[in-house]
Amino acid sequence: MEEGSNYRRWDELIPDALGLIFNNLCLQETLTVIPRVCKSWRKVVVGPYCWQEIDIEEWSNRCQSDHLDQMLQMLITRSRGSLRKLCVSGLHSDMIFTFIAENAGSLQTLRLPRSEMSDPIVEKIAGKLSMITFLDVSYCGKIGARALEAIGKNCKLLVGLCRNLHPLDTAGKPMQDDEAYAIASTMPKLKHLEMAYHLISTRSVLEILSRCPELEFLDLRGCWDVKLDDKFLKEKLPKLKVLGPLVVDYYERNEWDDCSDSSDTFEYLAWEFVAGDIGDFDEDDDDDSSYYGMWDDEGRLEELELRFYEGIDYAGLYGWPPSP
Repeated sequence: MEEGSNYRRWDELIPDALGLIFNNLCLQETLTVIPRVCKSWRKVVVGPYCWQEIDIEEWSNRCQSDHLDQMLQMLITRSRGSLRKLCVSGLHSDMIFTFIAENAGSLQTLRLPRSEMSDPIVEKIAGKLSMITFLDVSYCGKIGARALEAIGKNCKLLVGLCRNLHPLDTAGKPMQDDEAYAIASTMPKLKHLEMAYHLISTRSVLEILSRCPELEFLDLRGCWDVKLDDKFLKEKLPKLKVLGPLVVDYYERNEWDDCSDSSDTFEYLAWEFVAGDIGDFDEDDDDDSSYYGMWDDEGRLEELELRFYEGIDYAGLYGWPPSP
């Protein structure tokens, strides 16, 4: 660039500004393209600037659990304690739940739908999630009232909770009010609550309404035994919006049954983290030097593999475009 130009070089932008720009890219581009442009951009990607908010929920729905754990450990380590938001689906191991909790000092929003945490592990880590204000544990079939009670007792700032269930998981089962009562007794600051397809009674819902006076939104879709009087709600809780129990449309298409194929990230190729020596993810490793070899200027992406669907005659059956 010529001397005296009014335009600044892209590689001279401050890391925080570059991080905000790179956050508009998909995960694949951020990890595999940006680090190869120049050293300053690579430094931004391997540092905390891009990872204060980590949303890999869509990608996590399509990858193997061991690859997911490795990716999550790497990105959280890069955040260096500045992680504010984490969205990921389908976690399985107690180790990864513990790892998240140990790095949750600044975490405010946590979405873990369809994960397999248990009551004991939630009781163990809940104390480290004290800064959480919004939590999504929808479709987590292995937790119950014990876990919600532990969350409520430790997450005093919690104002939003998603605890939706899948209708097939509750069909034919008896009434279960214990989770509703755990929410009512431990989460008085809730403003947003989703409990779709819970087998709960009107009485337990009224208990929530009486114990959570700041509630503004309540999702009761599919809670067929709940009967709330519209006149009562308008007079006593005029600010409250209740969705359900009747369901007039199909069940949460984007949340469960169908995975969108429209994302730019997966438009023409699939990619995944492949097993390898990624390091021990030492949280005391401030310069994150163990990852530099993955994104060097020589173009060695040793831990990532790009897989094109070549030679697959029936690829069109799955909506896959031809390989470039």
